[in-house]
Amino acid sequence: MKSYLAAAVQMNSIPDLHKNLAQAEDLIDLAVRRGAELVCLPENFSFLGDEDSKIAQAEAIAQESEKFLKTMAQRHQVTLLGGGFPVPARDGKVHNTALLVGKSGEELARYEKVHLFDVNLPDGNMYRESSSVVAGLQLPPVHPSKELGHLGLSVCYDVRFPELYRHLAQMGAEVLFVPAAFTAYTGKDHWQVLLQARAIENTCYVIAPAQTGRHNSMRQSHGHAVIIDPWGVILADAGEQPGVAIAAIEPGRLEQVRRQMPSLQHRVF
Repeated sequence: MKSYLAAAVQMNSIPDLHKNLAQAEDLIDLAVRRGAELVCLPENFSFLGDEDSKIAQAEAIAQESEKFLKTMAQRHQVTLLGGGFPVPARDGKVHNTALLVGKSGEELARYEKVHLFDVNLPDGNMYRESSSVVAGLQLPPVHPSKELGHLGLSVCYDVRFPELYRHLAQMGAEVLFVPAAFTAYTGKDHWQVLLQARAIENTCYVIAPAQTGRHNSMRQSHGHAVIIDPWGVILADAGEQPGVAIAAIEPGRLEQVRRQMPSLQHRVF
């Protein structure tokens, strides 16, 4: 693992595939011009709208999203994470799929989100991700990269389930991806503290690209795409506007924190 710059992209995706991909392309270009070698897009980067529209267009969204990721990675010679897009599954539903692509355009890892966001929030909004999404059945993978470190995948609501990240840590993860479309209501209280907890307890870097702002009349996201170091320090925060959070991933810092706080070695259960 070498020292390198990573980018957590922040988007305001809408129910328009091609406008979203154009926005993503601009932000990837910005990240690359600032020196990023690992660029991470948020959950729902290619489409964020009502569930019926998503299902109706799922085949096209899946094909265009995957083609886009592979084209962008190869064009810019970067490793690229597509943090979540619908891929047709069974019973007219989709998998919420994160895809990690290498600089030659090759698929490195794929993860189908296992924890689905079915909640009734105190602000009156109800979310039923399971109405259109089939939960994945496999634990998320860790992709071993000699240059970028061991990269562990997850998606959004997963961040509330620490056992998933402990699995990734046991599999050797050094960098954890948490691409998200966190709601504005929950994000103000929970987003940063949950991400910092996952970084601290697993002594890993966390890269959390995010959605921000209003997407339609019903949906608003929290923003604040961040990169966090293994001590829990916020290295970069994109705020509330579309943009990129960029920070250095330093193997020396990872080794220092794990030497000073060897909690992973002290596990009893």
